Amino acid sequence: MKIGLYFGTFNPIHVGHLTIANHVAEFSDLDQVWFIVTPHSPFKKKNTLLDDYQRLEMVYQATKSYDKLQPSDIEFKLPQPNYTINTLVHLEEKYPKHEFALIMGEDNLKSFHKWKNYELILHNYSLYVYPRISKGKVDTQFDDHPKITKVDAPIMELSSTFIRKAIKAEKNVRPMLPHEVWTYIDEMNFYK
Repeated sequence: MKIGLYFGTFNPIHVGHLTIANHVAEFSDLDQVWFIVTPHSPFKKKNTLLDDYQRLEMVYQATKSYDKLQPSDIEFKLPQPNYTINTLVHLEEKYPKHEFALIMGEDNLKSFHKWKNYELILHNYSLYVYPRISKGKVDTQFDDHPKITKVDAPIMELSSTFIRKAIKAEKNVRPMLPHEVWTYIDEMNFYK
C-alpha cells in the first residue's frame, strides 16, 4: 500500500487541509493519506498549540467519514522536537510492507533544502507537491526532479492561524471547518 503523509499541527484542521488530502488520495497513485499530527514543529512556538490529543481528536472527527484519510499520532511517541526523517524511518520499521511518500505545499518545497537530511528524504521517498501562493522561488535542484510530483490540486488559501484569530474575534468561521470540528471547538471553547 502506498501512503501519503500529510504533516501538520492541524491547529485546527480545516476544509483546506481536507480538500488537499482528499484530492491527493483520489487523483494520484496513493492508496491513503495519513494526517501526521505534529506535537511540536522545530519551526513553530509550542505555546500556541492546543494539546496534542485535542488536535488529534479534531483530525479524527474531520476524517472519520473518509475511507482514504486517516489520523496518526505516530510522532507523539518520538523524541521532541521531531524531524521528518526520523518519522519516516520509524514508519518504515513499523510498517515494512507500506511505501511512504510526503505531501507538502509548494511553500514548503521552497525551504525543503533547509530540512534535516533533505537529500536522504528525496533519495528514499517521493514528494507530492500541491500549489500554494507564496513568495520566493523553488530551488532549481527540485525542478523536474524524478521524485517530485506536482499535484494539480485546488489552491486553498486558508490558514489555521487566520481561523484561530477569527474565532478569538468572535467571527463566524463555520464554513471553513468540517462540521464535527466546528462543533468540537465550540463545545470545548477553544481559541477564545
